[in-house]
Amino acid sequence: MTGAPLTFYDSYTRELRPFVPIEPGKVRIYSCGPTVYNYAHLGNLRAYVFTDTLSRTLAFKGFAVDHIINITDVGHLTSDADAGDDKMEAAARAQAKSIWDIAAHYTEAFKANIRDLNIREPRLWSVATDHIVEMIDFAKTIAPGHCYELDSGLYFDVETVPDYGRLARSVDDEGEGRIDAVAGKRHAQDFAIWRKSTPGEQRQMEWDSPWGPGAPGWHLECSVMSRKYLGDQFDIHTGGIDHREIHHPNEIAQNQAHSGTPCTGANWWMHNNFLVVRNGKMSKSQGGFTILASIVDRGIHPLAYRLMCLSAHYRSELEFSGENLVAALTRLRRMVIAVSQLRDRAEPEAVDAHPLLDAFDAALADDLNTPKALTVLDQAIADKKLAPGLRLGLIARMDAALGLNLPTLTRADLRLRPADALLDAAAVEARMAERKAARAAKDFATSDAIRDELSAQGIEIMDGDPLGWDWAIRID
Repeated sequence: MTGAPLTFYDSYTRELRPFVPIEPGKVRIYSCGPTVYNYAHLGNLRAYVFTDTLSRTLAFKGFAVDHIINITDVGHLTSDADAGDDKMEAAARAQAKSIWDIAAHYTEAFKANIRDLNIREPRLWSVATDHIVEMIDFAKTIAPGHCYELDSGLYFDVETVPDYGRLARSVDDEGEGRIDAVAGKRHAQDFAIWRKSTPGEQRQMEWDSPWGPGAPGWHLECSVMSRKYLGDQFDIHTGGIDHREIHHPNEIAQNQAHSGTPCTGANWWMHNNFLVVRNGKMSKSQGGFTILASIVDRGIHPLAYRLMCLSAHYRSELEFSGENLVAALTRLRRMVIAVSQLRDRAEPEAVDAHPLLDAFDAALADDLNTPKALTVLDQAIADKKLAPGLRLGLIARMDAALGLNLPTLTRADLRLRPADALLDAAAVEARMAERKAARAAKDFATSDAIRDELSAQGIEIMDGDPLGWDWAIRID
């Protein structure tokens, strides 16, 4: 590792701790992935911008990163606990489709979102239904000493492991870590390891097991897959802050039961906070959730949303609003215009050391302080005392950690056509050329008429742009 020493906040200990990987030079990360029953909303996607920033920062610091993200296509109930319907089964019924088709469609949609946000893919997308045999074997190992059977399934007795719920602080924090009641459970927090199919129920996904036909509980898959691909104890486990309260404490309990030790599975548990709207956190269950395609339809580039996420610390709540999103797009546009001008003047220089690079490194090393890192990036872009090639070199190094694609992004890339736009880019360019010719001929009446026509179509003209006449799609 080079530069400032890394410090990350560990949700398990509730403190900032110096980061030291288990294996020198290599970091193993497991991230809870999507349940592919619907499109990911923007709050879901914030988690993967955070995880990608973590991965990029570790690479920026010289570490080799081994990253696994799971795909949940079975077992996740509508209550996130032990009550309600399986989200995948419910979606298949509602859409009158095969559950496998539902999973395939929304998995590909999620991966498209990942690409649009310039999030690097993990080494492996680990799919839950590919690991049913391993889940049953894991459950068979822990069942004798830690589980009991009811008519509805096999349940984990949380009192068989020490300090259950410490991650959620369920003992100290009122109301946290609760799980919905199921008849016959010994303790309210006991959770399903295997859910038996109801007699006479027609399920699309079920497997035979020692406890009867059924499906695994949601929590089981992450213990099994993280252990298989990263080992019993790995470096970092990430997820949304909602996972801190139920899902991850149950993973830890399973890990402890299987290993027979107090090990939690990961040395650091890192959680991003919610994306919030004025009436509460963004959630698919509330209806009307906003997906990435909806902002693209408004003419907003996906990387504006990435920049919006980076503008707040990952552990802080981030308010979502049209105003905040347009502000992020405006900031991104200014960055792109400035970097494009530099590219016209010079080639980037290789940069290994510079005070601005040191400041940027220190910001990310301080628990991924991306707002401060962005401020340093702005300084590198704007500092006219530095040679253009040096500035481009600094920008490229910083962008490798932030993932905004500034070295290659152009103004034209940011001109996404809104779904209801009446003009395309070629038509605008043609009218802009006519307007430029009219102004050169001092025919200001024609020039103003074209300006008014374009403005009525949602096109913003920037005559005062010192880099040359430019235009942008206006976002209302």
